[in-house]
Amino acid sequence: MGVLPGRYHRGMPILRIDRLRRLLFAATLASLAALLLAGCGRKPQHWDMSNVSGVLADLRLFGMVSADTGKPVSAKDFRGKVAVVYFGYTHCPDVCPLTMSHLASAVSALGPQADDVRILFVSVDPARDTLPILKAYVQAFSPQAVALRGTLPEVVAMTKLYHVAFSYGDKDSHGNYVVNHSAAIYVFDKHGKGILIGSDLTKPEAITHDLRQLLQQ
Repeated sequence: MGVLPGRYHRGMPILRIDRLRRLLFAATLASLAALLLAGCGRKPQHWDMSNVSGVLADLRLFGMVSADTGKPVSAKDFRGKVAVVYFGYTHCPDVCPLTMSHLASAVSALGPQADDVRILFVSVDPARDTLPILKAYVQAFSPQAVALRGTLPEVVAMTKLYHVAFSYGDKDSHGNYVVNHSAAIYVFDKHGKGILIGSDLTKPEAITHDLRQLLQQ
């Protein structure tokens, strides 16, 4: 069903780490190309996150349902907004709330421009993350956050596209379990083009810096 067992490093399977490394290598090549353009008289943009433009797939939502409206949404619903996508789950004990707090702080620092950004929280735990739970969860962080929920096959299809890994741990006596998942954040421009990749360790001010540049485009 797309749930991936195997070796992990900081919650991420080794195989998927290799894939992300290839994306980051491509981002390095893109940065070198920008430097060459600078030599031709064009001023390159400086990104604090990794520029993966041309490598990261465009925004696709695979039948996700918005927790705000209970209705299906597509990438077209977020055209004209810079979209920041993060895959997580509401029972996450540490990484998810920390990352969402960073994203909320980064977007809030934009001031009036914050309305042109959406934080899309995609649940990798649809069995427990009902729409009401997801709505309450993201609203606790930011008014610009939208929670998205799909069936497990839809979640698997979306995570495969963006090289996101997740797997379910064993249930305890109360039926609780941990979901191991990648902690990357994905940034798409107003046209739904994949531009940047960051992580749970990316500082809010760095995210704000890059979002502001995208909003000026």
